Amino acid sequence: MTERPIPAVPTPASLHEAALNYLARFAATEAGLRSVLERRIDRWARATSEDRDAVATRTEILKQESRQIAARLVASGLVNDADYAKRRAAGLLRSGRSRRAVTARLAAKGVSGDLARAALPDDPEAELDAALVLARKRRIGPFRRAEAPDPAGKRRELAMLARAGFPQPVAAKALAMGAEEAEARILEFRR
Repeated sequence: MTERPIPAVPTPASLHEAALNYLARFAATEAGLRSVLERRIDRWARATSEDRDAVATRTEILKQESRQIAARLVASGLVNDADYAKRRAAGLLRSGRSRRAVTARLAAKGVSGDLARAALPDDPEAELDAALVLARKRRIGPFRRAEAPDPAGKRRELAMLARAGFPQPVAAKALAMGAEEAEARILEFRR
C-alpha cells in the first residue's frame, strides 16, 4: 500500500487559489467556503510531521487567513449568500421540498434565517405545487396507480407529506386534487 503524499503547507496565496478553484466549480455561501478552506488546512495539519505546537499555531493563523479570504471574496461579489439562497431555494421547491425543508437545507449551508426566509417566494401556492411534485415522485394522491386507499392508507399518504414538512392543509389539498389539474400545476410551477 502506498502512502499519500503530505499536502503542501498552505499559504494565503494557495488558499486564495483553492477558493477560486472551488468557486469555479460550485456555488457556495461564505460559511461553506470557509469550511472548505478550513478542511484543507486541517488535512495538512493531520498529515504533517512537524512539531504539534508549531502546527497548531500555524493552523490558527491559516484559519484566520481563510476567514479573511472568504470575506474579501464576499466583498468582491464572487460569494453572495442572498443570491445563493434564492437560487437554491427555487431549485429545492421545484424538486418537491417544503418551505420548512428548504429553510433547514439553507441553514445547513450557512445561510442565515432571515436570508432563507427572504429567498422563499411569498406565493402560498408555491408550497402546494411543491407538495404536488413530491406526491408525483411518491406516486400518492392524484398520482397513485392503484385504487383509492382505505382510511389508513390515506393517513399514511398524509403522514408522508407531513414528514417532508408540508402543513396539513396543504398536504390534504394536494392529495385531494385531480390528476389533470395536479399535472398542469406542476408543469406551470416548473417553468
